[in-house]
Amino acid sequence: MKFSVFGAGRMGERHIVNLAASNRAELAYVVDPDLDRATALATKFGAKASTRPDGPLSDPAVDAVIISSATNTHVDLIIASAKAGKAVLCEKPIDLDMARVDHCAKAIKGCDVPIMIGFQRRFDPTHRAVHAAVAGGEVGKVEVISIVSRDPGPPPYSYIAVSGGQFHDQMIHDFDLALWLSGASGQTEVFAMGSTLVDTEIGRHGDTDTAQVLMRFENGAFCKIDCSRRAVYGYDQRVEVFGSLGLVSSGNLHRTAIERTTAAGVTAKDLLAPDFLARYLPTYALELDAFIDAVEKGTQPQPDFAAGRRALALADAARQSHREGRAVTASI
Repeated sequence: MKFSVFGAGRMGERHIVNLAASNRAELAYVVDPDLDRATALATKFGAKASTRPDGPLSDPAVDAVIISSATNTHVDLIIASAKAGKAVLCEKPIDLDMARVDHCAKAIKGCDVPIMIGFQRRFDPTHRAVHAAVAGGEVGKVEVISIVSRDPGPPPYSYIAVSGGQFHDQMIHDFDLALWLSGASGQTEVFAMGSTLVDTEIGRHGDTDTAQVLMRFENGAFCKIDCSRRAVYGYDQRVEVFGSLGLVSSGNLHRTAIERTTAAGVTAKDLLAPDFLARYLPTYALELDAFIDAVEKGTQPQPDFAAGRRALALADAARQSHREGRAVTASI
């Protein structure tokens, strides 16, 4: 399957490396406004470089696109790709503006091409094991979902300024996990609080670095999300689902299972993952395989466009709740 990758930044390069390593895919084009950056990656992996999407989208040899460019380009590229008949794998979020997301949905209606949104945490084996246990009825009726998501350190101020904020950038992954694990739909009550406890400069950029969200789904079940931009001990990612028949959880991965207790004290297991890519790097290859599987079988890949919209709806509600100091109802 031949791919064009839009965006030659950090995420674009990650996707390009996975395409090159796959025996099921071939990189045909790298597209980026910076021709030098596009050319460097295209030359390295035997593809063509371009600054515009027109050529790759008009090439009948291209089967699919991966959109890893700036967020404000996603909608236009999804529409152009879908109308060109190309399967689409687009990084989250679809857009930061729900009106543009809904415009995109209307514009691509009837195009009948597979579209996946890049919530790659769904492909983490530990999270998938939790999902399988819940789907298999092991915990019974889901009553409480708890998610901890803490970065080792905040991103650069330049990134924070364009990220859309902590609820839309960092926590949107957790909103998707909550929806995926719970199977929730309908009206969801969202109460969010946020502070700048890590770096006051982040607050001056209009964002938070420490946030808590409590949600109550239409069926009465709860979800609580704990997010921070700083965990001095490493990248902290934990999920727990509690229900009428028990509990299932996924914890942090560690370099070792050894724990030492001596006169000097207790030496705990080191966290395996110092950052996002170290923790979730394998999930991008698994995501790519799932996308190719769906395209080859003619099925709709998951998470789909609707999943991207639902996660954004919760992020929007959380932002509004934080600003207004009250619970906000989101329709998912």
